Amino acid sequence: MGVLFLLIFIVVPIVEIILLVQIGGMIGWLATILIVILTAFIGTTLLRQQGFGVMARAVDSLGSGKMPMEPVIEGMCLLVAGAFLLTPGLITDTVGFLLLVPVLRMSLAKWLLRRILESGRVNVSVFRGSAEDGSYSESHTEYQSRPGPQDGVIDGEFERVDETTIRPGRSPQGKDGPSGKV
Repeated sequence: MGVLFLLIFIVVPIVEIILLVQIGGMIGWLATILIVILTAFIGTTLLRQQGFGVMARAVDSLGSGKMPMEPVIEGMCLLVAGAFLLTPGLITDTVGFLLLVPVLRMSLAKWLLRRILESGRVNVSVFRGSAEDGSYSESHTEYQSRPGPQDGVIDGEFERVDETTIRPGRSPQGKDGPSGKV
């Protein structure tokens, strides 16, 4: 993890500065600055448009009763893209623009989601509340995957029980209470 931070916060900025100086020597410093500003402007405009699309897909997922996992991860990819596009430099701009390509971003989101689910542990926090009365509640759910077939099949046994069902050793509910004792 330390190597990753070293790469992100030290090596990438040094490479960006070297690249900007090289390009500035070839096309001039004013043109280089204009390119950096123009890429940031175009990137943030595209980012806003695509962000609304991802948000609409998340709302559609919630409306149909599904968890919007892919749109949420896509939104995180767009957040990273925005940070890269606002960071001065041509390498970060290139990565930011690549994250704005919907096919690449969706593929990355699916890959990340698969990696998260394969890790075996997913925590979900749900916040509910009302701004009117100031009441908020929070619930946490932890999902832990088990090794086995990942084909979406749930194997199990069931027994249909209603008020008239008599289980061995018990009498029908209602005559002698829910405990079944006489």
